[in-house]
Amino acid sequence: MYIGEIIKNYRENNSLSQRAFAARTTLSPSYINTLEKIYNPKTGKPYSVTTDVAAELAKAMFMSIEDLLKSLDSNQEFIINTNTRNENSSAIVFVYGTIPAGIPMECIEDILDTEEISADMLKGGKQYFGLKIKGDSMSPEYLDNDTIILEKVVDCESGDDCVVMVNGNDGTFKRVFKNQNGIILQPLNNNRDSNGNLLYEPMIYSNEEIESLPIRILGKVVELRRKKK
Repeated sequence: MYIGEIIKNYRENNSLSQRAFAARTTLSPSYINTLEKIYNPKTGKPYSVTTDVAAELAKAMFMSIEDLLKSLDSNQEFIINTNTRNENSSAIVFVYGTIPAGIPMECIEDILDTEEISADMLKGGKQYFGLKIKGDSMSPEYLDNDTIILEKVVDCESGDDCVVMVNGNDGTFKRVFKNQNGIILQPLNNNRDSNGNLLYEPMIYSNEEIESLPIRILGKVVELRRKKK
């Protein structure tokens, strides 16, 4: 059995939700959900876990790490780690397609993929997530199906490329410019239609609209990842 199958069987036998099970660990419900899906769509292989995570999962199921390892399929991969991170250690971030309004990211179950980042990026309690680019409003710098890694922030510097929640409902990815009157969410695609009109107009909001709509920064881009075709 794979580790996700063992977790799911344990939960069902003990009438535990993913959230209740995750509460026994330092892991998120969405991570438990991902493990229970078994296969990473990016690689086609079962999700690997670090030895530290495996130890947490074993403890949550009131079993020894040795018993857990004995129950696992030989194809279950592990990442050997220690409590001391070094420059070669890594962490996993989840890649989403959309961000539903009002739902904390750790509760979102619609995970498209995962990406590795350097564990050194987590210093200072920083958190990250990934998004798949849809459309060409930010081309040519960002292309359809690119993956962007974002740091979770609630504010940004003028000129940062950010995911922004508009109207408390719609997420958009734009370059953010600030001025004394408000905020401009600027697309990078300057192409025009046959009538000479811009395909993508900037979104301009006053300071009052920022508060009333509201407009909220969710994350700023720290890395772009593009798969070779």
